[in-house]
Amino acid sequence: MSNTVSQQKLKHQQIQYIEFLSRDLEAAKTFYSQAFGWSFTDYGPHYTAFEGDFVDGGFTSGTPEKGSILVILYSEDLTQTRDHVIAAGGIISKEIFEFPGGRRFHFLDPDGYELAVWSL
Repeated sequence: MSNTVSQQKLKHQQIQYIEFLSRDLEAAKTFYSQAFGWSFTDYGPHYTAFEGDFVDGGFTSGTPEKGSILVILYSEDLTQTRDHVIAAGGIISKEIFEFPGGRRFHFLDPDGYELAVWSL
């Protein structure tokens, strides 16, 4: 984890860091950079980290296991985000649907992780 974590990010009992396993760190970086504009800092050949306004995380070399946790991202424009995911090579696993409180879709990243994106 980054030592430059803003105190504003540290909220009691809230997600602050998410760590993924990846078969191909370069493919993960390319996908998340293209789909969401994330930037990365490499810490050796087997770890890369990203920083967000609210949650930080990283990818380490390894074999991913699907279904262990669903990470949900927020979007102000769900359709545009979906288009970016597809353009970056993501696979839509659940098309946009409504639920109490908003709408969302699910997608698979290059390692097969399923994530979701929601909007009001």
